[in-house]
Amino acid sequence: MSEEQIRLPKMRGEVLSAVRALADPEYQKRVWIDKIYPNPDFFDDFTLNVNILDDAAILDNPFNVIGYTLASDQEAEAMKALSDRLLQIIEEVGSESTDSAFMASPLWDGVVQAAKNALEVMAP
Repeated sequence: MSEEQIRLPKMRGEVLSAVRALADPEYQKRVWIDKIYPNPDFFDDFTLNVNILDDAAILDNPFNVIGYTLASDQEAEAMKALSDRLLQIIEEVGSESTDSAFMASPLWDGVVQAAKNALEVMAP
C-alpha cells in the first residue's frame, strides 16, 4: 500500500510529526524542556505526542490502522515497538510525570531509538 492510499493522510502527518519529535533529543530539550518555541502560538511536549499516537489508535494496536494512518505491516511493527517502549516508560515513570522525568529515565534512550527506527520505516 502506498501513502497515496492512506485514508487519513492528515492524521498520518500528525503521527509522523509526533514520531519525529520522539526521535530527536535536541528538539526535546529545546522545545519540551527549555520551551523555546518557533512562534508564540506553538506548543509541544511529551504528553501531546503520546496523545497524538493514542488518538490515532497506534498505542492500542498499530496493525488495526494499516490503510488509515499506516501503510504496511513493516510500519505497524515499527510503531508497535515504539508503542511498547512508550507504554513501558509511562508505567515506570508515571503518567503525570514531567517531561524532564521521562527524559531522565534509563528507558528514554529506548524510546528515542524506537522512534528513530519507526521514522526510518515511515519516512525513508
